[in-house]
Amino acid sequence: MTKHRHFIIHKPFGYLSQFVNNQSKRKNKKLLGELHDFPEGIMAIGRLDEDSEGLLFLTTDGMMSEQVRSKKVEKKYYVQVDGDITPAAVNQLKTGVEIGIHGKKYQTLPCEASILNPAPNFKARTKKLRDERHGPTSWISITLSEGKFRQVRKMTAKVGFPTLRLMRIRIGTILLDDLPSGEIIEVDDFSLGVHLDCARCDI
Repeated sequence: MTKHRHFIIHKPFGYLSQFVNNQSKRKNKKLLGELHDFPEGIMAIGRLDEDSEGLLFLTTDGMMSEQVRSKKVEKKYYVQVDGDITPAAVNQLKTGVEIGIHGKKYQTLPCEASILNPAPNFKARTKKLRDERHGPTSWISITLSEGKFRQVRKMTAKVGFPTLRLMRIRIGTILLDDLPSGEIIEVDDFSLGVHLDCARCDI
C-alpha cells in the first residue's frame, strides 16, 4: 500500500495553487511545482488564488483533502483593505453578506471578523501595493468555516472595502507562524491540534 505524503507551505504571491497548467492562457503563470520536487498525485487542499498568500496544505490523499475542507475546520485570514474600514462594515461581515458564486446569489455564513490594530508586520509583497499617497488602508481578521470561490475578496468588496492583500494565517489549529514565503515542510499528517514551531524564521 502506497504511503500518502503531506506538506505545509507558505504559498507566495503570484503562484497558482496547481501543479499542471492545462490552460494556454496561463502558459506564463508560476505553479507550485516549481518550488519543490513534489510526489506524483500531489494536490492543494482549499486553493488560494494567484494573488493570495499564506498557509496551504498539499497532499496525495483525496480523503484527507475532504476532511480539511470540512466546515468543522476554520480558516483564518488577515486582510488588507482599501480605506479605513468601519465597525459597521465589520459587523456586516460578521452577520453575512450576499455575494455572487458562479452566477448565483449566495449569503455567507456568520463569521468572526475584527479590525487589526496594530496592523500585522508582514514582509513586503514581491509586487508592490499602492502606497499611502493613494489613500489609507487598514487590516482586518476574518475567520470562516466555509470557503467559496474568492469569498473573502467578494465579502470585503461587498461592504465597500476592496481587498488589497490577503494572507491565510490559520487552518484549524495549525498556524502559519513565521514560516517564510515559499518554504515547505513535509509532515506525517495534518494534526489540527498543533501549530508549526517556526520561531526561527522572520516573515
